Amino acid sequence: MPASPRSWLISTGRFRAIDRLRKRRREVPGEHDIAQETTDIENYDVVDDRLRLIFTCCHPALNPDAQVAMTLREICGLTTEQVAAAFLTTAPTLAQRIVRAKTKIRDAKIPYEIPERGDLPERLASVLHVIYLVFNQGYFSRADLATEAIRLGGLLVNLLPEPEAVGLLALMLLHDARRTTRTTPGGELIPLEEQDRSQWNEPQIKEGVRLVERALTSRGFGPYTLQAAIAALHAEAPSSQATDWAQIVGLYDVLLRANPSAVIELNRAAALAMRDGPEHGLTLIDAILARGELREYHLAHAARADLFRRLGRKAEARSAYERALALAVEDPERRLLERRLREL
Repeated sequence: MPASPRSWLISTGRFRAIDRLRKRRREVPGEHDIAQETTDIENYDVVDDRLRLIFTCCHPALNPDAQVAMTLREICGLTTEQVAAAFLTTAPTLAQRIVRAKTKIRDAKIPYEIPERGDLPERLASVLHVIYLVFNQGYFSRADLATEAIRLGGLLVNLLPEPEAVGLLALMLLHDARRTTRTTPGGELIPLEEQDRSQWNEPQIKEGVRLVERALTSRGFGPYTLQAAIAALHAEAPSSQATDWAQIVGLYDVLLRANPSAVIELNRAAALAMRDGPEHGLTLIDAILARGELREYHLAHAARADLFRRLGRKAEARSAYERALALAVEDPERRLLERRLREL
């Protein structure tokens, strides 16, 4: 269990409260708003309490985004601001989304019940999204969350060895293999090209690559597997300069077709800048921002600033770094942006 009681899922006390509600449900059969047992816990396939509860909260009667947002906020212990940042929206908008989901649960009398084994696959996409976003939050600020997300990913692969579950586990392992080299002792983020690759976790990289290959050889892989394939290319390259940027751009092309997203477009633009030169990436990023997308996304402005810096356009780089700094929330990223500004 993580040190902070709110850092991950729920406390033992809440599990006990649920058990009491289940007991009351058996004793008072007419109360529909009390949680009920649907199967014997000891014989249930989802042997981990935490994973079971995430499956329970990702109810298909709710909008997928609402499922994930509510689970992250109410079960995984992320703050409203952290969840809002994950969805590229504002905290008030995210809070209203959660309120609407809770209202629907109440008004439609959606039961709090553990899904049957056959109902798990229809909830898999939302469960994968929850684990992915928890890992992302832990990756930037809480190592215990990242470790727990990887643990849950491993349990999920054993339970439902679908290609995308395997792909997500691979993605998390490959990113986490660089954890000790991502920040300085003072807590400043270290960009990928400046990291000491000799300190990356080689056994973890090998396991991640093995899982990527397993997912790619099966039918039905999707965005998580494609992202893992990109992460594998980074992890196996001896340096930033020696990275196969052409293949990475090609994978982003496929990823965009599978999952159109402005964030993926941004990542592709950064890869294209490494392949063809900063001016090409800058043109694409400016086009994304001109559409109004990612205007409040600090990484878009940070990427734009980096390209201006590489082109020697210091005044424009400074303006873009300042905009990124105004939007950034996590301290490691803020420290890096502050250093970039000092260096101009």
